[in-house]
Amino acid sequence: MTHTVTLIPGDGIGPEVASAMRRVVEATGVAIEWEVFDAGEAMIEKYGTPLPEHILESIRRNRVGIKGPITTPVGKGFRSVNVALRKELDLYANVRPAMSIPGVPARYEGVDLVVVRENTEGLYVGIEHDVIANEAAEAIRIITRRATERVVRFAFEYARANGRKLVTAVHKANILKLTDGLFLRVAEEVAAEYPDIAFNDRIVDALSMQLVQRPHEYDVLVLPNLFGDIVSDICSGLVGGLGVTPGANMGDGIAVFEPVHGSAPKYTGKNMVNPTATIRSGALMLRFLGETDAADRIERAVTRVIAEGRATTYDLKPRRDDPTAVGTQEMADAIIAAL
Repeated sequence: MTHTVTLIPGDGIGPEVASAMRRVVEATGVAIEWEVFDAGEAMIEKYGTPLPEHILESIRRNRVGIKGPITTPVGKGFRSVNVALRKELDLYANVRPAMSIPGVPARYEGVDLVVVRENTEGLYVGIEHDVIANEAAEAIRIITRRATERVVRFAFEYARANGRKLVTAVHKANILKLTDGLFLRVAEEVAAEYPDIAFNDRIVDALSMQLVQRPHEYDVLVLPNLFGDIVSDICSGLVGGLGVTPGANMGDGIAVFEPVHGSAPKYTGKNMVNPTATIRSGALMLRFLGETDAADRIERAVTRVIAEGRATTYDLKPRRDDPTAVGTQEMADAIIAAL
């Protein structure tokens, strides 16, 4: 069977890590036809938007896409392409597994967490305006029963499908009693429908401390949008950083996969950044397509190359100035060989 996948290479280091991912995925033998499109600032002059409509049409048609990182201007310029994709395609669940990999420098061993973040509402979607120009601005946070119920249900279904034992709802309902209060109440209602999965809840600041102290107590975390973005980075830090952490944006029968890290423009074209997160996002994509064996093979190959420690990028070495570090494509070559 041939799968058609929309590929957005991204900008900055995006094209380099996307190329590494594409070569590794193709090396599994899974037949994929790639529909390749550019997005980001370079598209604005031609199309008037960083996310042209034909990209959205392609993903809607194929039901699956994968992208490299795309630069988001800070404090000015266009809104995030990632946020726009999630909104336009109703990709309401952001899934970020954080799993320890032997050989990756990290504070802990044996961490295995999954963050499920609500993707479509809350502060992160940017409903904001100036009250007094350059003096005061206001952001509006909306939490709805519908969005909360479906993302919490997604978390429980994910837990059940993947042999997970515990779902933790993360909130600030002690202070934000209406918005986070609604999130918590709905989570409790949904949890009652899944008696085979344990459930608890944590206040977000307490959870952040406990993750740093004892991350092994947690399994699947489900959070409102902004909290999910922050906590997912904490979880990535527990297992070695954003360079090894894959991600997925999931809707009903549609998904876009991406690494968690940014576009790192200063490294553009230097063939030195770690492709692991993008390659592992490719493995998540294969799993979504039903190609479980190929996904497992990629994960085993990545784990083997990192554990051996010879053909890895500088950030995976004991010292970042290690002269034996290899480049992005050379690490991909090693993973392909390990397949």
